[in-house]
This record gives sequence, C-alpha cells and structure tokens, in this order.
Amino acid sequence: MTRPTVAWYVHHHGSGHLGRLRAVAPHLDADVVALSSLPEPADLPPHVDWVRLDRDDEPDPDTGRRPSEADPAAGGLLHWAPLLHPGHRGRLARIARELDARGAAAVVVDVSVEVTVFARLLGVPPVLMAQPGVRDDEPHALGLRAAARVLAPWPADLVPAPHLEPVRDRVVFTGGISRFDGREAPDGAREGVLVLGGRGGSGVTAEHVDAAARATPGHRWTALGAGGAWTDDPWRELAGAGTVVSFAGQNSVADLAVAGARAVVVPQDRPFDEQAVTARALDRAGLAVVEPAWPEPARWPEVLDRAATLAPDWSVWGTAGAAARAAEAIADVARGRGAW
Repeated sequence: MTRPTVAWYVHHHGSGHLGRLRAVAPHLDADVVALSSLPEPADLPPHVDWVRLDRDDEPDPDTGRRPSEADPAAGGLLHWAPLLHPGHRGRLARIARELDARGAAAVVVDVSVEVTVFARLLGVPPVLMAQPGVRDDEPHALGLRAAARVLAPWPADLVPAPHLEPVRDRVVFTGGISRFDGREAPDGAREGVLVLGGRGGSGVTAEHVDAAARATPGHRWTALGAGGAWTDDPWRELAGAGTVVSFAGQNSVADLAVAGARAVVVPQDRPFDEQAVTARALDRAGLAVVEPAWPEPARWPEVLDRAATLAPDWSVWGTAGAAARAAEAIADVARGRGAW
C-alpha cells in the first residue's frame, strides 16, 4: 500500500502544539507536512517536512490595522478570521496549495476551528486535536462537527468534556501525550524543587520563584521558564526533582505523569478555562497539590509539605502508549478507515 501523506497544522502559541507533533510523528506511518507560522524546529524526524505560514495576528503591513479590529470572529461564528488581512489570506492559500500538491489524505489540526473547517471544505478529512475546558460556544461546535476524528489527549473518565458528547462516536481518548514516554529516569534520589514553566505566557516571574525559595530555605529551587533558563529537553531535571511546580497545560501534565512526579500545579489563565478544568480534575483524582494562584511566600512551606506526602498513581492519566494510539487513529483516517 502506498504510504499516505498527512498534513499537520501546528498552532504557534506556546510549545505544547509542537510538542505533540514531536511525540506522535515518530509513531506515524505516513509522510508528514507540518504547516505552521513557527520557525522550523531542529531535529524533526526525517519523514516530517516543515512549511512556514504567514502570520495572521500581526498588524497589516500596508494599512497598520490590527487584525483584532477586522471582525475576526465573524459575529461569533468563528474564532479568528480577520477581514482583508494579507497574512490570513496568505496562510490559507498556502495550506490549500500544500494539501493539493501533496495529495494529503488527512489533516491533523492542533488547533484551529478555521483550519478544521477549511480542510473539510477542501475535501480533506480533518483530525482535530481537542482541548479541555468550557467550550460550548458555536465555533467549537462547528469545528467538532466538521472533524472526521477527534483526538482527546487526556483520560476520558477524569476530565469532564461535555462539549465532546455530540461527537462522542468520533472521539479517541488517547491519554496524555508526552514526548518523554518510555524514557528512563536518571539514577539517584529525587531532590529539590523544580519550577517548570512553559512558553504560553504566565504571571509567574523570577521574583515569585525567588521569594518562594527564600521562604523555604531547606529546599533548593530551580526554574526552567517562569523567569529562569529554558531547555528544550528538561527530562533530567523533571525526573530528578523532589517536587515539580507546574502549570496545568496538557503537555505539562502528561510530562508530570510520565515522570511520576510529586507536583504542585498552579493553573494559568487561559481561554475557555482550559487549565482550570484540568487542574480541578487533578485535584479530584489526588494526583497533585492544586493551588488556584501562585501562593504567597509564607504559604510555601505548607504547600511543599503537602506535596511531599503525595503518592500519585499517574498511570490513570494514560500516558503509556498515548502517542502511538494517536498515530494509529490518524493513520486510520488517512487510509480511509475514519469515522465519517
């Protein structure tokens, strides 16, 4: 059988969307063309080609008009489709050219309602990467209905997702997808506090981390992101930490699960309460100490004491084999076995 081509739209906000591509692509028996306005990352698998798209979230270079001023939501029908914006027009035109020229058999969309619907209008079955949160608005419903398959990278029985119920027959709950699945933990005792920030933005600064460290002199603190240094591969630090302080993004939680971490999770403000919903699920399952906001310095000794008593059963997050399950679902659609 001819090896299919799968296009993969990678949203540029944060690092989680790219992280999922990195995790799933090695398991996917297809040629992959990644479509994103992010710069091409290093060390992609050899079967992944990268196409750089125009930006559609910057002022029009000719008129100076911001896209937020150009009715991007189409009166509530869509999330982002600014009128008369050359970047928006250019990126969709490039997507159409690539799908046509490469004969794409499926498009993974992580994430965009507009790209999902656009792919469906072009007659290419979209595989939509779902996100948790309160997503009962009209655009989300439109994107879900247009998708041939929906991948939910979390455990079905722990995170409520009523927005997926109308298309439940097309949803594959893969479990948390982490690029670290299968890695060995480093030797030695777990010690110290690691603050694991992300690239999606947060209100946590180096000053917050320094104040918490001063309030807990018995603990050595390290920050990756959140005002500290950044590394593209934090596995050694993550798996070697006594306590990990993390946000509640999907990739971050999946990485905590793979590492078997004792964690303090501080959800960040995100659209549709994505991180808040995820954090509440972790709290109910007893998987992490959840703080609704970054604690005041005087509270950190008690917070770390509570984290030290955790014995989380992270296996319930379903990370083992999750990337392979996602790849299998994508391949099913690309080979004409999708649910549509």
